[in-house]
Parts: sequence; structure tokens; C-alpha cells
Amino acid sequence: MTDPAPRLADVDLAALVEEWLDWDAAAAALGVTPAKVRTMVRDHQLASAVPEPGRGPRIPALFIDAEGLPVKGLPGLLTSLHDQGFDDRECIAWIFLDADLPGRPIDALHENRGSEVKRRAQALGF
Repeated sequence: MTDPAPRLADVDLAALVEEWLDWDAAAAALGVTPAKVRTMVRDHQLASAVPEPGRGPRIPALFIDAEGLPVKGLPGLLTSLHDQGFDDRECIAWIFLDADLPGRPIDALHENRGSEVKRRAQALGF
């Protein structure tokens, strides 16, 4: 019998996500204030987590596109995952794990394959 996959809440996010932005860096990338970044996290436009103990909350850099906006499809995906009971940490883990998609969901979002990712996320609830 094989070991079950680790729970999303237990995944080592520091090893999974290559680059993190603190509130100030995320605000600069988005062209907004750090307070607005907090609001965006609260409203599920972005997600944040503490990747390593002793560090403050961070946002994965790949959540922000080259135009300084949340990656297309990310807010809807985060809302869908939150509606299924995921917290931000679990959302980030799911988005950065190489699941059944060809590649990670974050890569699919960057390649404009968001509908495929959202379908998979919605299927988690069944």
C-alpha cells in the first residue's frame, strides 16, 4: 500500500514556489499600496501565505503578470477553491503542484488555459 499524498495544508510552500513577494514588493509590482494588496488577498484576487516560519505573509510572484495585474483567471480560480473550503495556503499548494494537467495550474493560467484549470478545480468538489 502506498502512502497517501500529503495534505495540501502540509505541503512545503517554500520548496514549491520559486519566488515570493512581500506586501511592499507585491504592491510595487501591481502599482498599488500595500493596503490594497491586503484587500486583494481578502477579496480572493490574490492569495498569500507564510512560506517559512518567522517571515511575514508573502504572495507568489507568478500570481502577478507582466502588465502588473493578477494573472488572468486567478481570481475566479481562487474564489472557486475558497468556495470548496480551501484556505490560501491550500490554494497556493494546489496551484503550484503538478497535478493531472500537463504542468502546474499556475503554468496553465500563464498560457491562457484557465478554463481547463477552473474545470479541474470545480471537479474537486465532487
